[in-house]
Amino acid sequence: MVSTLKLQADLHIHTIASGHAYSTVDEIARAAAEKGLRGIALTDHGPALPGGPHPYHFHALRFIPEVLYGVRVLRGVEANIMGAGKIDLPDDVLPKLDVVMAGFHEDCSPVGNAAQNTEILLAIMDRPQIKVISHPGNPSVPLDLEAVAEHAAKTGTALEFNNSSFIISRIGSDRNCRQLAHFCAAHRTPVTVGSDAHFHSAVGELSVAQQALSEGGVDPEQIINRTLESTLAFLNLES
Repeated sequence: MVSTLKLQADLHIHTIASGHAYSTVDEIARAAAEKGLRGIALTDHGPALPGGPHPYHFHALRFIPEVLYGVRVLRGVEANIMGAGKIDLPDDVLPKLDVVMAGFHEDCSPVGNAAQNTEILLAIMDRPQIKVISHPGNPSVPLDLEAVAEHAAKTGTALEFNNSSFIISRIGSDRNCRQLAHFCAAHRTPVTVGSDAHFHSAVGELSVAQQALSEGGVDPEQIINRTLESTLAFLNLES
């Protein structure tokens, strides 16, 4: 069962570079090692969100060691969706990153009705560089959730089940996330579970989102971050 899995990677973590998160890379890696994680992704916000880092931040992630305290460190971004197929990082940055996640953020993304938002998101998923959609259950950004799950399965894009959405952020996400879990199970959509940690103690906290996936009938094999090896394979990275 999904709820009893010990997931080995946390693919949604913010550092102090996001402007509203409060832990360093070193603190995050130490916390991950202490909790038995084998992999983490540093996914600071793109530059369009207030407080977000300059695009050069993402070029410079090469300075961070690939392994810290025995934990594989993936260099990534949680980019902001800026329109149909558009995010807030230039194309030349994306090949330098291990994981590109994109999501709607009301402070900078265009948010309309469900049909408009869904059209924008489907175009985002058509971009092969974008591997994960962050917190699609956000009730402030209405979507046709079945269409999203179906298109994600078609394009091989993972939909994130965000633990923070169930407990502290985007209040009211629970119902949407549980509905989306059923659609993901039906369409065999790849999914990922992320902590969305903004402080190092939250790294690897994934259990509430896992329970929702379990209750929705999602197969453990659909979860890309179930092992470090499955994570790297999904991202086309070498182990």
